[in-house]
Amino acid sequence: MKVPFVDLHAQYLTIKPEIDAAIQDVITQSAYIRGPHLEKFEKSWADTLGMKHCVSCANGTDALYIAMRGLGVKNGDEVITTAHSWIATTETITQAGGRVIFCDTDYDTFNINPALIESKITSRTVGIIPVHLYGQPADMDAIMAIAKKHKLWVIEDCAQSHLARYKGKLVGTFGNAATFSFYPGKNLGAYGDAGALVTHDDALADWMATYARHGGKGEHIMEGINSRLDGLQAAILNVKLPYLVKWTEARRKVAARYNELLRGAGDVICPKVAPERDHVYHLYVIRTEKRDALKKFLGEKEVGTVLNYPKALPFYPAYAYLGHKPADFPVAYANQSRILSLPIYPEITDDMIRYVADFIKKFFAAAH
Repeated sequence: MKVPFVDLHAQYLTIKPEIDAAIQDVITQSAYIRGPHLEKFEKSWADTLGMKHCVSCANGTDALYIAMRGLGVKNGDEVITTAHSWIATTETITQAGGRVIFCDTDYDTFNINPALIESKITSRTVGIIPVHLYGQPADMDAIMAIAKKHKLWVIEDCAQSHLARYKGKLVGTFGNAATFSFYPGKNLGAYGDAGALVTHDDALADWMATYARHGGKGEHIMEGINSRLDGLQAAILNVKLPYLVKWTEARRKVAARYNELLRGAGDVICPKVAPERDHVYHLYVIRTEKRDALKKFLGEKEVGTVLNYPKALPFYPAYAYLGHKPADFPVAYANQSRILSLPIYPEITDDMIRYVADFIKKFFAAAH
């Protein structure tokens, strides 16, 4: 049996007639940029989250950059974020003119540890960017309390957490703004790059929309950028959005099945969900001291696995200028060599899940 890490074609086949019709409609209308499909998606995504505004853009990375520019980040401003994420979270801080300030993570959830945030705050700190990593919400009550106390803005990076909830409230609805990626492999994914921002702030939404579209078409009240979600991707997202709740439940069932089958398998630690968090399992990430050997073994059995992410951000060459050492972020450093993402997607079969779990158990049995 072959178990791919993700199978986007399998999902397409379940909704093929609707997807094909949507693509044909875009072509028939020549609605490639802006237009009815995009307007419908912006309204639908805002309504799904219960937010006042949705500003679509080209990708989730642009969304972070646009949000920081909209919140007025300037040269020398410090922005606190997690040591464990994809580089989009931090490269955009630098691009906006800010300085990245890393914070270590919670051991079980991989998210930023709120207990450590205040020690990172200086007179130059302007904001916090929590990342709801792998699909599990960060501790937003604690983060928002710190932000309020120190008068900081908060941008929620929700690239991996569509429909995740913290204490019953959807992520993306806590901060000044939130950013989403609809990269093809996301829980709600387009067939190319796509992104969006949401906010309740009228003035911020207007600024971000203007900035993302060359500073105002026909008026150019500022120098902006060109970051647009195209009509084709919007049409595809409009087809997929009604299925997102069902697909999310399917992911949770897959995760529960892995949890059941991997119980007692060597030193494997399955994902731990903190109290009052609803995990949406964009990724199902186990930990083991034998990670590299297990990954190689599973690859030989045609099981796709990925390292998300092989290094904590402070230890990449891009951030060597900060001079960080492992002792600065002991939890993120410890986790980076132990994490392994297993195949998870709504269409994966129980036979495939059992195949993966059986070989993990065989690996550890042989290791003894």
